[in-house]
Amino acid sequence: MKAAVIKSEGTPVANNVQFVNDWNELTPKQNEVLVKTEASALNHLDLWVGIGMPGLGLEYPRISGSDGCGIVSAVGEGVDASWLGKRVLLNAAVLQPEKNLPAVSPSTEDIRMIGEHDHGTNAEFFVAPVANVLDVGDVDPVQAAAFGLAHLTAWRMLVTRAQLRAGQTVLITGIGGGAALAAFNICKLFGCNTIVTSRHQWKLDRAIGLGANYAILDEGEDWSKTVRGLTGKRGVDVCVDSVGGPLHLQCIKTLSRGGTLVTCGCTAGAATKTDLARIFWNQLSILGSTMGDMHEFREVVALFKNGMKPVVDSIHDAADASVAFARLESGEQFGKIIIRW
Repeated sequence: MKAAVIKSEGTPVANNVQFVNDWNELTPKQNEVLVKTEASALNHLDLWVGIGMPGLGLEYPRISGSDGCGIVSAVGEGVDASWLGKRVLLNAAVLQPEKNLPAVSPSTEDIRMIGEHDHGTNAEFFVAPVANVLDVGDVDPVQAAAFGLAHLTAWRMLVTRAQLRAGQTVLITGIGGGAALAAFNICKLFGCNTIVTSRHQWKLDRAIGLGANYAILDEGEDWSKTVRGLTGKRGVDVCVDSVGGPLHLQCIKTLSRGGTLVTCGCTAGAATKTDLARIFWNQLSILGSTMGDMHEFREVVALFKNGMKPVVDSIHDAADASVAFARLESGEQFGKIIIRW
């Protein structure tokens, strides 16, 4: 089958991406479906896979991709034949069974990511547990692929973890990335006031055009006082951040009393400084969040089917997958980057 293969780890990742016609064909196992890919979408996770994140122990060549929409073309044992021919959208976060060990308390759910731990959606076909796909019917597969993982991640961050309320004020860093724009979509749904940041004025202009209340150009200086000034010195209720290290302390300083910082990533690095006195004195909450379960995925897909749309940066033919990766790696995108199969 055709596939966009990461040949080896290293940077730039795009230089190691090769389109091939002879990747081994896939067969669904028990409780799995085989999906003929119509569209896949890139996430920063694709770059982590290409870089070779320490501790993952990845083997190359491999296929990344954690966003995919397509048509079920075969089913494994235990899967009802009625799935055949259905257009489905993937939730790549596969819940792992709890390890039952003596004298060990149950822990928070563990997941295995399609596109990270297992070959992903950047191929002509992909396999997934039937429990991790939803029938989305007659929708645009490009829009669906662009919507899935980013909005699931943002929904868990804002609604499940930060318990977002209508009318709150939310700071979103790094507007232009998929998760940031998805968070912005959800904030609009809740009627929230939004403040966005970016290193690029044109991205801020785009965000204002989409309805952001305020936009702050990040020129490497501390902009937390600017944020507090925009809120009458009160601060924001929620800060959504996936940039990480360089912005963490600024994000902490923007929060109102009782405010919440929720993070789903650290694209600019994990090492940071913080302010413990501010955290305990102002009773702040700092929350980590990643992906989402199938209950949350159903909620998110319902939003999509009822009119919420993702922002699409660009669409690339599969043979030009390396160009798509280069676009993501440049950091110049505004919205999701799609590979059309």
